[in-house]
Amino acid sequence: MGFVTVSRIITALMAIVGSTFVIPITTAVFCKEYSVILPFAIPMVASWILFLSINMPFKGKKINLNIRLTFVVVALAWIFVSLFGAIPLFASGAIPNFLDAFFESSSGFSTTGCTVLENIEELPRSINLWRCQTHWLGGMGIVALTVALLPLLGVGGFQLIKAETTGPEKGKVTAKITTTAKVLWLIYLGFTVLQTILLLICGMDFIDALSHAFSTLGTGGFSTRGASVGGYNSASIDVVCTVFMFLSGINFSLYYYLFTGKIRDIRQNSELKAYLLICFASVLIIAFSIKPIYGTFFNALRYSSFQTAAIITTTGFGTADYTTWPSVAQFILFLLFFVGGCSGSTGGGIKVIRWVILFKQVSNETKRMLHPHGVFSIRLNNNPGRKDIVFSVAAFMVVYFILILITTFVGCVCKMDLFTAFTGAVSMVGNVGPAFGALSPANTCSWLPPVVKGFYCFAMLAGRLELYTMIIFFLPSYWKK
Repeated sequence: MGFVTVSRIITALMAIVGSTFVIPITTAVFCKEYSVILPFAIPMVASWILFLSINMPFKGKKINLNIRLTFVVVALAWIFVSLFGAIPLFASGAIPNFLDAFFESSSGFSTTGCTVLENIEELPRSINLWRCQTHWLGGMGIVALTVALLPLLGVGGFQLIKAETTGPEKGKVTAKITTTAKVLWLIYLGFTVLQTILLLICGMDFIDALSHAFSTLGTGGFSTRGASVGGYNSASIDVVCTVFMFLSGINFSLYYYLFTGKIRDIRQNSELKAYLLICFASVLIIAFSIKPIYGTFFNALRYSSFQTAAIITTTGFGTADYTTWPSVAQFILFLLFFVGGCSGSTGGGIKVIRWVILFKQVSNETKRMLHPHGVFSIRLNNNPGRKDIVFSVAAFMVVYFILILITTFVGCVCKMDLFTAFTGAVSMVGNVGPAFGALSPANTCSWLPPVVKGFYCFAMLAGRLELYTMIIFFLPSYWKK
């Protein structure tokens, strides 16, 4: 029964993702890229045939999930969807090696944004759109999309979304988890439409505008140009992307509170305050550092704000090669690799809230040394925090850095230099995209050894699912009864 349950949910999820192939198929027809249509159409039809053949015999029967099955479903969902998304890239000939296609797809769905492609402008436009679309689907969560669209499956939606959602604390903004998923996806869709319109006004054509809106809102970083957003050399495009990157790094639940008039909840949000402070300070420090390069403070502010937003939200877009900037600017950006967006955002990384909790605990420990008999607790959003949350955050940080060290070791074993291997590991686990050294914004991942590419796929997906879901799935002890 466990196999049947998992199969029903996975095929439903793949059918939904397959349905979104309509967008690149329509683009291929419009752009007369007829050779690309079948690589999308065949998997799309096959996904629906598979879904119907497995689910029709159980029509009307509820699906019951326990905790163990939840981790299996979510982990397999992201693995299978990444494999599924690689099919059009491979079958169309855009990426002739399937491992490379899987790497590109994993990078897309995990919203990492590192690519193996050298000549992006030469790809069919429908393929480029699909690459960016994977960011959009993975950003808010493919499981969340399934729960929102197929509540009749009777799935234990909240447990599934908890295993996929980012941040140490997961909750609902509405009474029903299916309604919550729909609300968040509608907000996400609204932002996407708005950014697409603004990019059209700024001079992009519709396909490029939609592609970059997909990448920005999903905090991914794929672009339709090899030079990323910098290839447009447009201040207005830079500003639009910067604003929406910053917005995508904020907990999407806060937008629901904004639309429903719960302003007090927004003002008291500890994570939002810290996020804005980190962004503001980083932009100013970097701007003053790079001002001699760009002449005026306004130009320096344009580049510093864009790159700060790109790194802290783990989007990974580029308008300049930051590895050529002064060491102060590079240092600040490298620190942002370890920050990430807010919990409940589409951004990757450790998440701001975890740093807030740790710094508050450090403050409490300092006070406790001065006042041994005092009682101190962490306050989040002006409310007392759970006592066990510090232990949860500390455990996550240990696992996070252990995975970075293991990923670095794999790179070193495969003869990557230490600097590139370490910064690459930080980037992959944090879903940032670009790194330093041979993985700087000016380079691609095409040169990576096959073993490193394969392990990076695991690291990217593990980072997107906040480690535990993917790691538990691969533990032998998990499968023992």
